[in-house]
Amino acid sequence: MISAPEPKFSTAADAPAQGAINPAPDVQSMFNAIASRYDLMNHVLSGGTDLYWWWRTARTLRPILRRPEARILDLCCGTGDMTLALLRHRPSTSSTAPLLAVDFSHEMLSRGDTKFHHKNILPLEADALHLPLQESQLDLISTAFGFRNLASYEDGLAELFRVLRPGGQLAILECNQPSGIVGALYNLYFKRILPRVGGLFSDRAAYTYLPTSVEHFPRPPRMLELIHNAGFTNATWTSYTFGVAGLYLATKP
Repeated sequence: MISAPEPKFSTAADAPAQGAINPAPDVQSMFNAIASRYDLMNHVLSGGTDLYWWWRTARTLRPILRRPEARILDLCCGTGDMTLALLRHRPSTSSTAPLLAVDFSHEMLSRGDTKFHHKNILPLEADALHLPLQESQLDLISTAFGFRNLASYEDGLAELFRVLRPGGQLAILECNQPSGIVGALYNLYFKRILPRVGGLFSDRAAYTYLPTSVEHFPRPPRMLELIHNAGFTNATWTSYTFGVAGLYLATKP
């Protein structure tokens, strides 16, 4: 990773989060394997809507992003496109706290690292279920299309709750399984077309895993329940693009 000044985050590597577990090695290996074509495939297979989703999410989070002292973590940052969307709303001052970009895939984070050069971003390779941060450190945690890959959603939410400050905000941008006619078209594309196209240019197994992971991810009512059970308040879900994706927002009281 890039060399950077000492970050304004207090770490606690010797005090792991209670109940944290290691990420699934097969998922980690899969993302390492597809890292070189990840950006291209995302843009092509989503028809460019991924760029709109990142842009819309970052705009929603502007009130926090514009505060120079705010401590912000982009979790499961991948190759860093969501991180950069957030950075565009950060003040360009020497006193602005660095934006922390975390991922457990070395290859994905290395790709992101090339985009972060000379920017106020601190990349960190770490497990989302075992963050090397002390309690109540962060004002905002965002994650885009990575939360569903966690081995345990309950443990993941508990860990994010732990490192957020009281009043801190959680923002989870994730895929969703829509219903009705949109759902039927979505299933046709996601389960039949996407794996074949993805397999032509990258690892077909990875693009077969993608629709499977979305199918097993909790629907909004259940996900909101999990967020509430983790201790968060004011949990909401906003549908993006006919419900094929959406943004969960919640606050640590």
